[in-house]
Amino acid sequence: MTDGAWPATRPGRTPREVATHCPYCALQCGMTLREDDTGVSVLPRQFPTNRGGLCQKGWTSAELLDHPDRLTTPLLRDPVSGELRPATWDAALDRIVTGLRAIQDSSGRDAVAVFGGGGLTNEKAYALGKFARVALRTRNIDYNGRFCMSSAAAAGLRAFGVDRGLPFPLADLGRADTLLLVGANPAETMPPLVRWLTEQRRGGGRLIVVDPRVTATARQADLHLQPLPGTDLAVANALLHIAVTEGWVDQAYVAERTTGFDAVRRSVAAWWPARAEQLSGVPVADLEATARALGTGSRVIILTARGAEQHAKGVDTVTAYVNLALALGLPGREGSGYGCLTGQGNGQGGREHGQKADQLPGYRRIDDPAAREHVAGVWGVPADDLPGPGVPAYQLLDSLGTPDGPRALLVFGSNPVVSAPRAARIEGRLRDLDLLVVADLLLSETAALADVVLPTAQWAEEDGTMTNLEGRVLRRRALRPPPPGVRTDLAILADLAARLGDAGTAAARFPTDPATVFAELRRASAGGVADYAGIDWARIDETDGVFWPCPSEDGPDTPRLFADRFGTPDGRARFHAVEHRPAAEEVCATYPLHFTTGRVLAQYQSGTQTRRVAALRRAAPEAFVELHPDLAARLGIDDGDPVRVTSRRGELRAPARLSAGIRPDTVFAPFHWPGAGRANSVTNDAVDPISGMPEFKICAVRVEKA
Repeated sequence: MTDGAWPATRPGRTPREVATHCPYCALQCGMTLREDDTGVSVLPRQFPTNRGGLCQKGWTSAELLDHPDRLTTPLLRDPVSGELRPATWDAALDRIVTGLRAIQDSSGRDAVAVFGGGGLTNEKAYALGKFARVALRTRNIDYNGRFCMSSAAAAGLRAFGVDRGLPFPLADLGRADTLLLVGANPAETMPPLVRWLTEQRRGGGRLIVVDPRVTATARQADLHLQPLPGTDLAVANALLHIAVTEGWVDQAYVAERTTGFDAVRRSVAAWWPARAEQLSGVPVADLEATARALGTGSRVIILTARGAEQHAKGVDTVTAYVNLALALGLPGREGSGYGCLTGQGNGQGGREHGQKADQLPGYRRIDDPAAREHVAGVWGVPADDLPGPGVPAYQLLDSLGTPDGPRALLVFGSNPVVSAPRAARIEGRLRDLDLLVVADLLLSETAALADVVLPTAQWAEEDGTMTNLEGRVLRRRALRPPPPGVRTDLAILADLAARLGDAGTAAARFPTDPATVFAELRRASAGGVADYAGIDWARIDETDGVFWPCPSEDGPDTPRLFADRFGTPDGRARFHAVEHRPAAEEVCATYPLHFTTGRVLAQYQSGTQTRRVAALRRAAPEAFVELHPDLAARLGIDDGDPVRVTSRRGELRAPARLSAGIRPDTVFAPFHWPGAGRANSVTNDAVDPISGMPEFKICAVRVEKA
């Protein structure tokens, strides 16, 4: 076998199977991988989240393991031709270290930045944060989860003192009398979850969906509220107004378990339903029916997702739904509560252990002296050597290559050329860098701009853990080793650390064995909000995963949070009065339409992986722009016509797709494609002042036939 080759079949090989989890969304469906002479196949596996079900992405996930586009050797940009050319690992690593040293020597440690991803295992996310702060000693690290969960996380922390997507097991959804989904389309984003929605409705439960589009999920709902994008906060305040007026507030719960309700009650007094209807377009009758279902049900769950969260007021919007849940006495009650649907595969664990600009492992604040002392002690460095907080993802990306910004960037598991808002601007920032290094398994659009590309292992080629949307820590198991010429992210970080500092010290601080890294992660997280101290791989193997917090090896884990107290100093949840405000950019004569983005069933995130799977490409071959037929007729556009969508930041071009399921004042495009169809060329880079979340879900555009 030549270096870098990895044949799809190995005649005579004894078949091998491993129980593992899907590499895509935060549902982390259980699956079995089987390898025999014909290659690798995916088999169903009974697991609590998916109960044997998989979506098309999961069934086809093994096709990427032997894909012809797979990177199997480092690439270096030739200074003469400007092309990426194969290189040895030594040459690639030496180029990186020489560049990093020169940049930090001339411009300081913060001139080097690190950008991670919500798909990295817990071990890799932990090691990446440690590498940035110990080997590079830079404050500039953040990750693409900032574009996913940051607003819900910030709202959860300020209300509950804890950020865990679902503070209860997923199975609770199937038993709810009323289930309210706000800005969520799981029928396309995580299809196996729909089994719980089906079970809920078969049991007599009522499903209510809030979404500007008639999505696949909305079509299954008993009631669909179709607000103008950016008005979810007004809808939430109106629902609480009705609950107060009708006497559905759980006064005993509010008095015993919360603080701050009086200010919220006064603030929602002005949100009478007719006012909310005028602003959002949701009829008063639908608001009243929704409030009644929430206020009178025995088991009630409110869930938010990206549609409500990806706004410059995303934290306040989520807070409004948290206020509603608290007023009704839902959080901590058996079978009820508030939660958010995490998006990326390790969107939960990826933000707990150090990739975020302001956090250390265990969900500790990096500006907390006690947290710094604890983590520095585990890492064997002085606490004063740890850098302070960095800046959120978009601010970091937008500063690249500028006079006061980083001059080098290391990217692991992310593709901001497609996924960042105002993407053309970010692409330009990446081109302005002195050194761009990308570690990936395929040549993403971001990797194509890099000075150095490092080939990394895939999900089925390394062990590790993931934390799903319930806070359930799971085991990802390797089916086989990486192809020759490919290294794991842990090995890459260890190699770089060794070249940057004392080799012996670096080897001890940056182990390549994921089990060793996880053991260290447990010590670093001990005593933190996300406490993994009592979780080890053997315990995960003996059960269907372990829920954090789990502080003791012989003590229980925590499938259900908030039964007795919240994570605040006094154990009470916090209400926060929040007011609706307009989108950062409103429509006008030049840009008269609202633009929003989302996902489609057959593609995932920036599409680097799924666009290379033949079956998924056939199912969703290209970008499109969804228009209401009335709007299309007014613009002289027929179904399939090429159209141009233009905002103040850029444009996208794609075929029109006419649908009566979208509001006539709104257009939609999926964000999985690069090039002319890149939706994020158009989106707004205004950010939430608390979370740093960009306003992906609404901006002003004009549409014309191209």
